Amino acid sequence: MTILKPTRLFFLDAVRAFAILMMLQGHFIDTLLNPVYRDKTNIAYTIWEYFRGITAPTFFTITGLVFVFLLLRAKAKNEDKYRIKKGFNRGLLLIGIGYALRFSFLSLFKGEINMYFIVIDVLQCIGLSLILIIGLYLITLKNETVFALLMLIIGNIIFVTEPLYRTLHIEGVPKFLANYLTKENGSVFTMIPWFGYVCFGAFIAVLFHKFGHKYRYKQFKITGFLVVGFILLFWSSPFLTFITQITGIQLFDDSANYNYLYTRLGNVLIIFGLFYTFERYLKQAIITKIGQKTLSIYVIHFIIIYGSFTGIGLKHFFYKSLTPTQAIIGAILFMVVVCFISFHYAKTNKFIYNWMRKGYKRLTKQFNQTNL
Repeated sequence: MTILKPTRLFFLDAVRAFAILMMLQGHFIDTLLNPVYRDKTNIAYTIWEYFRGITAPTFFTITGLVFVFLLLRAKAKNEDKYRIKKGFNRGLLLIGIGYALRFSFLSLFKGEINMYFIVIDVLQCIGLSLILIIGLYLITLKNETVFALLMLIIGNIIFVTEPLYRTLHIEGVPKFLANYLTKENGSVFTMIPWFGYVCFGAFIAVLFHKFGHKYRYKQFKITGFLVVGFILLFWSSPFLTFITQITGIQLFDDSANYNYLYTRLGNVLIIFGLFYTFERYLKQAIITKIGQKTLSIYVIHFIIIYGSFTGIGLKHFFYKSLTPTQAIIGAILFMVVVCFISFHYAKTNKFIYNWMRKGYKRLTKQFNQTNL
């Protein structure tokens, strides 16, 4: 009997496309919509806000799933050393890009350095997450079962203990490092709780790799995504409260009373299930191509909205000034323009990599010449 090997997970490209498009319109509207229209009693705004909250959990979960799935597939071919090296370099690259996008060269020309660039955003968190995943994979001696259990344990610990670090204050640690754990200095994302989603994605990746070739396993995975997703969405809070009643540990009840982490994970799994169900219709669609260019799209959109490097972007001219109609039309045009630029002026993510490598080489060369 021939065993079918796991192939490319096309539905994840579609999910990534969904997430990146949600991010584009979300950042556009959130940055430029006039606050007077942010009416939480308006059902349209409430729905938009809810779905916007799914974007980041989706990205982080996919990060763990895709990276670990490719790593395990490389291991099966005895090529995991190359994948580990590539993942480590990619992690460093993402961290570097994350800092660069917030660095103001105009301030530098004025003889000033705006230290706001050391705040942590999504790229730094994803980059460091990849490095941590690699370290944990090596610590478990590349044992898939042990690695999967470790990912599941770490993910749950991070989620359950969220009340303990929700308002974390760190003293005596340089802001450069503290920003990875606390938002008190302006960080948009921090490693906790977001690394938890990466861990759950890594756990799912092991299941995909171990059982992805089984007959009719796709139907089982779809059902699993939907069932577990709805359980997390509607019953994770009651379950945490139940554990409190059994153990008397207040932490579980505190987690249940502000349980956005497990519920958002439930949303992500439901999205996975729906996209996986219709995967065969998405393999050749343009949306999957968008999903393969998320890094280029992220960088381009950041420059256009927030004015990376120059400080001049859409935020500079239209900050919180648009009406809902203007914001909706503008968001649609913005998504089209950013994707168009990504397709035609950044043919692949290698555009970003080469740009960063050239910049690094120039800085190194200039530094060496200065010290001769």
